Amino acid sequence: MGKRRMIVAITGASGACYGVRALEMLRDIEDVETHLIMSSAGIRTAIEEGAATSADDIRALADVVYPHKDIGAAVASGSFKCEGMLVAPCSIKTLSAVAHCYTDDLISRAADVCLKERRKLVLMVRETPLHAGHIALMDTATRSGAIIVPPVPSFYTRPKTLDDLVSQTVGRALDLFDFDHPSVRRWKEGGLS
Repeated sequence: MGKRRMIVAITGASGACYGVRALEMLRDIEDVETHLIMSSAGIRTAIEEGAATSADDIRALADVVYPHKDIGAAVASGSFKCEGMLVAPCSIKTLSAVAHCYTDDLISRAADVCLKERRKLVLMVRETPLHAGHIALMDTATRSGAIIVPPVPSFYTRPKTLDDLVSQTVGRALDLFDFDHPSVRRWKEGGLS
């Protein structure tokens, strides 16, 4: 049986560490093949925020990398079988494109394909505070099948580092695709596991 394929997109919103960590965590799961798309703003933000020292560092974490503007890439077609797509972080621009089916780049096209094929699309929307327009976009995207997962930290895990917060948040997003990473701490009856 072949590997489970997963699309990961990194957009220009703050929080590129979420997308980088998703790639790192997916590498730990042996039957997963990652397909990466990064916008130019995503690359710039990742470097400025210290999530990576270069775009090549991030690309090296993925099995397959596609240019952001290549709307003819494999992931732009419904015939590309995959588990779904994680957009981490998801900018409001990308959320708007998804909500309005505006597919002018590979990230929005691949996201739209996931929705039309009824595959999971998880958007780690990274903006605060939210105005009514942002909330309306999240509602519209959700009605089309997207899952909105703002990167909200879980404090019941008693995180000691920023890395703990990022890993737990990404791990919970990956749970939505049935990827179980051993670093995710889970609440159990009687306390934390």
